[in-house]
Order: sequence, then C-alpha cells, then structure tokens
Amino acid sequence: MNATLKKILDRVKQRSAATREAYEARMVAASQDGPNRKVLSCGNLAHGFAACGKEDKAALAGSKVNVAIVSAYNDMLSAHQPFQSFPEVIKEALQDAGGVAQFAGGVPAMCDGVTQGQPGMELSLFSRDNIAMATGVALSHNMFDAAVCLGVCDKIVPGMLMGALSFGHLPVIFLPAGPMESGLPNKEKARIRELYAKGEIGRDELLECESKSYHSPGTCTFYGTANSNQMLMEFMGLHLPGTSFVNPGTEMRHALTYHGAQLIASQTQLGKDYKPLYKVITAEAIINGIIGLLATGGSTNHTLHIIAIAKAAGIEVNWDDMAELSEIIPLLARVYPNGAADVNHFHAAGGLGYIIGQLLDGGLLCNDVETVFGSGLEDYAKEPQLVEGNKVQWSQGTKASLDREIVSPLAEPFSQHGGIMLMEGNLGRSVVKTSAVAEEHLVIEAPAVVFESQAAMQDAFKAGELHKDCIVVVRFQGPKANGMPELHKLTPPLGVLQTLGHKVALITDGRMSGASGKVPAAIHLWPEALDQGPIGKIQNGDMIRFDAKSGELNVLVEPSEWARRTQAERQFRSDFGMGRELFSVFRDQVSSAEQGASVFFKVES
Repeated sequence: MNATLKKILDRVKQRSAATREAYEARMVAASQDGPNRKVLSCGNLAHGFAACGKEDKAALAGSKVNVAIVSAYNDMLSAHQPFQSFPEVIKEALQDAGGVAQFAGGVPAMCDGVTQGQPGMELSLFSRDNIAMATGVALSHNMFDAAVCLGVCDKIVPGMLMGALSFGHLPVIFLPAGPMESGLPNKEKARIRELYAKGEIGRDELLECESKSYHSPGTCTFYGTANSNQMLMEFMGLHLPGTSFVNPGTEMRHALTYHGAQLIASQTQLGKDYKPLYKVITAEAIINGIIGLLATGGSTNHTLHIIAIAKAAGIEVNWDDMAELSEIIPLLARVYPNGAADVNHFHAAGGLGYIIGQLLDGGLLCNDVETVFGSGLEDYAKEPQLVEGNKVQWSQGTKASLDREIVSPLAEPFSQHGGIMLMEGNLGRSVVKTSAVAEEHLVIEAPAVVFESQAAMQDAFKAGELHKDCIVVVRFQGPKANGMPELHKLTPPLGVLQTLGHKVALITDGRMSGASGKVPAAIHLWPEALDQGPIGKIQNGDMIRFDAKSGELNVLVEPSEWARRTQAERQFRSDFGMGRELFSVFRDQVSSAEQGASVFFKVES
C-alpha cells in the first residue's frame, strides 16, 4: 500500500476509534438475536406474512431466509423506472433458492434534473436524510435476514446506505438499474444550452436537444452524482463487480439482478458465510470510495455524502483527508463533464474494472476488505459474462485501456492529482472540482459581484452587467438557509462569459455537484452566510483571489476594513411553498457542509 494512503487510513482509524467501536458493539448486539423473526409474537408474525401465499407462510414460520426489498421505484424518474420489474425477479431468485423476498418499503426518489432552478430543489439534499429514515422504517419490522436496496440517483443511494447502516447487522446489497443508451453527444448538448443562454435559439430547439439527451429508461449518461453513486457502490464492495453501467432491459441486467438476490441471501446468519453490512463498510471501504471519486473525477456531492455515510458507520473523515488523497490519486477517466464520453463509452473502454485494477497495481487502494462478492477488492477488476444463456460468471477484465481518450493507465494519467481540491482562506473552507477546468482558468483574481439567488444572477447576465472579469458570489444558499440547492442555472451564463474571454469563477455556500463544468466553482463554502460565514461580508467590487492550484480562497480587503464590516441581512426567504415548510426542522438541525450537511450528526461550532 502507498505510504501516504496508509498514513491517512491509520489517521482515520485513530480518529474514529471510539465512535467505530460503539457502532460495532451495537451491530454485534443486534446480530446475537439470530433470525429476527424468532423474537416476534405469533400475532406479530401473522401480520408480517398475512398477504403471503401458503408456501411463503410456511417458510417464514420456519427458518427460511427472508430478504427485504427496499426500492426507490417510480415511473416519472427515468433512472428508477426499470425497478418496476425487479421485485418479481428478486422474488423468483429467492424462491428458486428456497427462501422468500418481501417488498419491505419504498423510499422517496426526487429528480434533481426536474427540479433544477425550481423551488422543489430546496428539498433535494434533505431528501437524503428523509430516505435514510424511510429505509429504517422499511427494515424496522424485524422480519428480515438481509436486504436488497434498489436505488440509483443523487440523494437516494447515500440515503439508503445511511439507513441500512442502522441495520448493519443485516447483509445488504445494492442492485442498480443501469444507464440509458447514449443519446445526443454531450458536447452538442452543452453547445445548444449556451446558445439558448445567449438568446440565439428558442425554447423549442432547447427542448428538442434535451429530449434527445434524456430519452429512455435508465440513468442519465453523463458522469454526475447518479453515476458517481454507482462507482461508489463498486469501490465500496456493495455492488456485484461490473454491474454499474449495464443498460436496463438487457439479459445481462436481468442475470445480475437474479444473481445478486441469491448471493445476499446466502450471507445471512442462517448460512455459513454470514457477512453483515457493518463488516463491509469499514474505514478501508470509505477510503476506497474517496479514491474512486478522485480517480474518476466524480461528483462533488460526494464530499458531503461520503462524510455522512461514514458517520452512520461510526467513521470520521473530512475534507483534509480528501485533499491529501487527491495529492496521490491520479485522474484516470475523462467522462462528461470532464470529457466528451458518456458512461456507456466509459464502460466499453474498460470502465470501473480497469481503473480498479490500475489503482490496485499501484498500491492506491485498500485491498484487505470484505465485499458482497468475496474478500479483496481485486474481484472488482473482473467483468461479468453470460454463460448458458442466462447465467452470469466473472472473468478477468481488460488489462489495457480500450480508448486512451476516455480511460488512461496509471503510468500516463490525465492528471497527477484527483479531480477535487480543498479551498480555504479568510472566506472559509470549500471544495472545487478541477477535473473539468482548463489549466488557464484555475487561478483568477477579480472583483466580486454578489447575489442571493440564481434568478438575480441570470437577470444581471441578461442585462449585460456581467460581461467582464468577475467572481460571482451567490450566498444564502447553504443547508441552514434553504437546504443547499444545486445552482446549475448559473452554469450556461458563466460558460458564455468564459467563452467570450472573460475570467470568471463562482463562490457559493450552495452546491453545483457532478455536472460541474468548465467554470471554476468554490462550492459548499462554510461557514455559510446564515451561520455568520465571511461570505456574508463580501461587497460588490471586493477583489477576491481564487487559486485552485494552491487552494487559496481569500477576499483581498484591508483587515481593519474587514473587521469593521457587519454581516449582510438576508433579503430573500423561501421557507414556504412546494413543501418547503415541511422541512423547517431540517434547516434548524442540519450540520455544516463538511459534517455532511445532515440532520443526524449535528456538531456545534
């Protein structure tokens, strides 16, 4: 193992010793009861299998395995629409293996793509913790020996995993749906969006473009948070190897779903290979997830989610750990928005299996881990193949990149550093996704232009007020203020300004996520404006130095002048409408960005 990697891993373990020990003790205590149904009264159990057939009732009354299905299915969200058929496949697989599967519960599944720039986006991040609670409710009936989680998109997979970790004495597997087939090329989509932002085409042309991009069941094909989730589940050992980017509706997808259901059923306390979730999600698994994020240039949302997931498992990681890992983890993938390829092209070029193999060969992953597939992460350098028509087996994946424009060998990476960097200075701490930003745009010194909303910034752009070198500051967008929405309505106008030759950057206490593109953006800034963060003292015209090479983020104001300034008062509130009033308790309770922006793990400053 690389010496720096070992140092960081040891530091995380030491920092987490007390909380991890307490978590493991809870899980061991929960697992000592054996099959959960044995503690149920006859009345409890009768309610639990009242709707089952005669054979399933007999199995559940005895000692047969019962697997919970927790699903994010809905038929509005393309990534989750394929899950409609998964429960029947899982039930068939369990029946063939002599067990039972019950649909334990559903969780919310909102789409950030639908809510971008809309009031509903202010519920998005909080939906993660809501999903965690819904997963807990689904598993709370004490009927189950293992669980299958069906989820793909942005807050759904992290939320399901956080909820499942409260039931970490159960074996758990995640079975994805896969990406839609490739549509309109990503460069063309970006070009048309910028034309619309400049007013050169109308809404009809834009809608035609978007419809050709997002056109069928499956995950959106760019490498945003949804597909970064799939990467994370493979790097952390909760998927079957090579399953992330297999298209829905294919024979391979069906075979992987069937196999995964039977595999997790074999890992319960009723069998010989008991493998509870808490033994899979360890400090090593969390570190591997961070490494995967850096090596693939994944979503900045995971600088929040990984921290929250880790806390749910009693593990403490922070942005310093991520930044130090970024210094030794090279960027091995170019997938849109970090390149022209989509995830289908990435998968065909070697995909996650190739990258895992390269990192393992370089000592840049923790291989001493338990996974749902076996022991050791080297299994995840393998790829699935269909045999005998409908069965799946794994063979060694490619040892060479099949497209050097998309995936690179460790010896010749796209960059020596990972795709995410820590920014800090007198404005606080934030992260920046550097993997999609050209070298000449990484350092900017320019005057601030301050806004409180995306709409205000767009109005200024349309009025021609931003056609200059500037650093756009959008504040009161943090988790306490309004739930920390993604701010992608800013991306097209900022891209236009950059294309016109202006030096531009963004600073915000909100989010931009996995679709962050060519404009440098210091996001997740904390303390946030509503929490007396320095961003609340910035005034129009203040010079700001934004250096994504050194990690410097400073406002260049005379210290005595800065000390005299008071916090700006919030001019715009959005506490009601589109369900936002239902989440007021979340806004009051939520932790800072670097603490995972969670209502479960609040740390007082």
